[in-house]
Amino acid sequence: MKWTDSLEIAIQLADAHPDIDPKTIRFTDLREWVMALPEFDDEPSRSGEKILEAIQMAWIDEIS
Repeated sequence: MKWTDSLEIAIQLADAHPDIDPKTIRFTDLREWVMALPEFDDEPSRSGEKILEAIQMAWIDEIS
């Protein structure tokens, strides 16, 4: 998975952190959690606020 795979990342985050409300997560934590996903394989430097926001929004949609 790459940073641009926001939907797949969101699905995996929802599975890995079922008790977390994605609306309350800090981007610094979100970035760390994404990089910790087993299938994630991208450069940390490629993340940015817009990418993290897209992941967060996909996560919110996934659990809604």
